[in-house]
Amino acid sequence: MSRAAVSFALILAASVAAAPLAQAQDAEAIATAAALRDRALEGSGAYEIVEEITTRFGPRPAGSAAEQAAAEWGAAWLRANGFDNVRVDRFPLSMWDRGEERVEIVGDFAQPLTVTALGGAVATPEGGVEGEAAIFETFQDLLDAPAGSLAGKVAVVLQDTPRAQDGRGYGSTSVIRFQGPTEAAARGAVGFLLRSLGTHDHRFAHTGATRVGEGTIPAFAISPPDADQLRRIAERAERPVRLRLSSTARFLEPGHSQNVIAEVRGREASEEVIVFGGHLDSWDLGTGAIDDAAGVAITTAALKLIADLPEPPRRTLRVVWWGSEEVSQPPPAQGLAGARHYAEAVARPDLENHVVISESDFGAGPIYGLSLPAGQADSELQKAAMRVLTPLGIVWNPQPARGGGPDTGPTVALGVPAFQLAQDGTDYFDTHHTVDDVIDRIDPENLDQNVAAWAALLWLIAESDADFRQTAPAE
Repeated sequence: MSRAAVSFALILAASVAAAPLAQAQDAEAIATAAALRDRALEGSGAYEIVEEITTRFGPRPAGSAAEQAAAEWGAAWLRANGFDNVRVDRFPLSMWDRGEERVEIVGDFAQPLTVTALGGAVATPEGGVEGEAAIFETFQDLLDAPAGSLAGKVAVVLQDTPRAQDGRGYGSTSVIRFQGPTEAAARGAVGFLLRSLGTHDHRFAHTGATRVGEGTIPAFAISPPDADQLRRIAERAERPVRLRLSSTARFLEPGHSQNVIAEVRGREASEEVIVFGGHLDSWDLGTGAIDDAAGVAITTAALKLIADLPEPPRRTLRVVWWGSEEVSQPPPAQGLAGARHYAEAVARPDLENHVVISESDFGAGPIYGLSLPAGQADSELQKAAMRVLTPLGIVWNPQPARGGGPDTGPTVALGVPAFQLAQDGTDYFDTHHTVDDVIDRIDPENLDQNVAAWAALLWLIAESDADFRQTAPAE
């Protein structure tokens, strides 16, 4: 046993010994959760996992050789570190390839713009496509444009993304990226540009999935400074600004992606499963450190601390490294391919034993809030959780968790309750889906705080007998 493990065991033993005998079971669970918390704060190992994933495999686009190799490496790492029932669960997938891309102003004020194609977008005709820029300050302005009014033009939406701790600014503008090209095409446009869904002023662009299927057109995000530049040029130009777009983006032949699944089996109610994790795939621009190697590392490191305990938890804890979270698929398939595969292939056949689900997919900022399923306010679990989490700067959110993260959505839709540990995302959209999503943007101490919260809460849920479906109010 390592020196750290011995220290951890001594802390745990001392905490348990101090518990009042009349409340031995609850006190022991709380003491163990507190010991897990404190052990994580000493150094959780999460940063090392992010470093391995991003250094060994770099960008991991869904369905790519890099994503597949990362999954195989992850499975081997999980087995070597003593996890149970480790498996790689494959599913079919079409990989999207960005190819080459360019957008430039032609004619007056001629100059290139810093852009990136939207994930799943179609290519331009060979040689590109050119049109007059139809500039809209807001997405609603575009929606208000009449049918046919954009014939032969390139629609440009300059709406900004507000900065917010909980990411609601991105939530309000992400529809522009997903629906914008389709809405522009319906009004006759031959191309679509939007101001990147970012909260910074640096000259790089944010990619992200757009709608795939009939009625779409070549679509790009432009960097925030280039969006401002385009506005200034339009204000000064005596003639309409003209844009030339070029892209060779395409979907490749069908291949596969995969989910990596591992467990710590429960000692008493092993059939009851608590599911959590992050997604392994990333966009191709950066190395996917904050989105979402961090989430994979946080949840895996938390489970590793629990796996190292002298005794496993009462219920089974299952970590999932979901594949293909980022890119949408051609019809009739949809996005979240790995999450949908897990929901149908794993959750649905064993639905009654899925206790609760959550995900870490909001970067590497510190956790500041806890939301549990409906009916848990003032429960013994909620009180125990806040005893342990409050020292981490985490507050109780009385609003029930509506979801646990993107990859939990398909399983939540089947009726599995969710919980959420809310991260501070104030600066998340500074680097989200960009070339700057690299490990250098991560503070190791913040990762440790995340692991501390996850490990403590997972232990308390796993030790409890809470039935979240029974406590949730009827719809």
